[in-house]
Amino acid sequence: MLQQMRSASKLIFILMAISFVVGFLLLETSGILNSSAVTTSTAVAKVNGTEILYTTWQQQVAQAAEQERQRRGRTLNGDEMHQLEQRVLDQMIDNVLLEQEYERRGITVSDREIQQAADYSPPPELRQAPELQTNGQFDIEKYRRYRSSALARQSGLNLYLEQYYRDAIRRQKLFDQIATGAYITDERLWNAWRDQHDTARVTFVSFTPDRIPDAKVSVSDDELRAYLKDHEKELTRPGRAVVSIVTIPRTVTAADSAAALAKANQLRAEITSGAQKFEDVARAESSDTASGSQGGDLGKGPHGRFVPEFEKAAAALQPGQISQPVKTQFGYHLIRVDSRSGDTTALHHILIPIQQRDSAARETDRLADRLGAIAAGKAQPTAFDSAARTLGLTVVKDTIIEGQPALLHGAYVPDVSAWAFKGAHAGESSDLIDADNAYYLARLDTIDHGGTPTIESVRPELTHIVRERKKLDLLMPQADSFAKAAAKTSLEEAAKPLGLTAFQSQEFNRNSNVPGLGRFNEAIGAAFSLPVGVVSAPIRTDDAVVVLRVDARKPADRAAFDAQKVAQRGQILDLLRRQRIQDFVTNLRAEAKIVDNRKKIDQATRRSES
Repeated sequence: MLQQMRSASKLIFILMAISFVVGFLLLETSGILNSSAVTTSTAVAKVNGTEILYTTWQQQVAQAAEQERQRRGRTLNGDEMHQLEQRVLDQMIDNVLLEQEYERRGITVSDREIQQAADYSPPPELRQAPELQTNGQFDIEKYRRYRSSALARQSGLNLYLEQYYRDAIRRQKLFDQIATGAYITDERLWNAWRDQHDTARVTFVSFTPDRIPDAKVSVSDDELRAYLKDHEKELTRPGRAVVSIVTIPRTVTAADSAAALAKANQLRAEITSGAQKFEDVARAESSDTASGSQGGDLGKGPHGRFVPEFEKAAAALQPGQISQPVKTQFGYHLIRVDSRSGDTTALHHILIPIQQRDSAARETDRLADRLGAIAAGKAQPTAFDSAARTLGLTVVKDTIIEGQPALLHGAYVPDVSAWAFKGAHAGESSDLIDADNAYYLARLDTIDHGGTPTIESVRPELTHIVRERKKLDLLMPQADSFAKAAAKTSLEEAAKPLGLTAFQSQEFNRNSNVPGLGRFNEAIGAAFSLPVGVVSAPIRTDDAVVVLRVDARKPADRAAFDAQKVAQRGQILDLLRRQRIQDFVTNLRAEAKIVDNRKKIDQATRRSES
């Protein structure tokens, strides 16, 4: 709940995470089955023929979900789990591709290299652990003592470090090979500087497709097929679904807010009187479960970790003081400052949420139970309608896109999108969704699983695109006649009899997005190549045919370039190396044969369960 208020991970959590990794390494072939539709040999994906086992993927998803639960202090909802599953699978696919590349290039790592890295370059999560720091700085001696401790041996730290560095060192060797040889000449540096610092100002006239009526431009199926064939990849689309949603809100009132404030004041009084310890109250009462389990401890950290109201109240406290109740978007907080050194503050807090009081909450829960009993999980579409009618609930329809959350009047509705695209059938109702602010129930009305489109599925969109392109072809002769007339008089004079407007741009550089002209296109190029005062020939862009005149142009300052050239070279070389690596990984994926079996597995699992 309190995402903005997470402190750095505790050492004990790092140990838990390491133990989790070690456990998964040992269990990788243990034969864990998630359902009768999945076996130990089921592949969730194949990468150039190399299988990624479903069980291994699920283990890594579970590890990542546990880490997120610890960080957020709550279980992930369905949409968040869907995103996490995708992120984990993407990482596993990248790892397989890199492993294949290591083998192809003969990249290996020795035990000595691993040992040296573990001795002198601990992973970031260990460098950032407060327990391994002294005066806010990583302490290598603390780290070495910790590595030799019984706790580290029991947690499997060395096995974790070996796995970590075996991958990290090989990856760095590969990336060094890819980035080696990156060089940029003075001429390229000067051109990059000019792109930012050469400027131009133009006057232009645009011939836009709306000058030609749609009825005058016919589009054949052959033209649609040709365009689809040439642009198939960019037209591939995610799934789309139409859902009906009913909501039972957990409406909070001013009385609910007053009750939460009263409880916060009561707890503060018990703590300040000595009747209870702050940490004990936090464990028992705080709704921020992540810090509450640690007695309300938010750890040490710099200013700016928390929401503004919280920051302001904490800054006003002296070490040892407990604040009055502080209201934020999450509820009322009791804040205790433990210590402050420079910009670093150590804090505890207790969060009392503003929520429905017992009587109203019971009525909301009772209504939600009735909704669930009538329609939750039902395959018959009439069950949903019956529930809405019986309980007097308003049905709202929403179109959702695969991989994106469902929104109802602009407000996020959890789980619906993930449920709709994970094997649900048209007419089926979801389970009852219990969110912080409301109960929701959804019905899947229609679903299009996306992928490569057919002409019929995208006919209106394709027809519009092809028609607009043909209109631009028809506009070229008109623009050519106009350009010849403007060359004899002026853009302004030639535009008047045609009812066109000559627009004047602001000063811009080669990288600018210029209103009416666009960005990185032929019109921008012409602005920096035509002689000043000359009217151009027609210039076709994606959106219009343009005729322009360069009114002014100012070159970049060579002396200013020379003064900063060394720093510029360092920055651009760093960007160039990063771009090479990014392009390399992107190309590995583009050239790989990747088969994603998740939808087939989901469908088989649902059939097995039913």
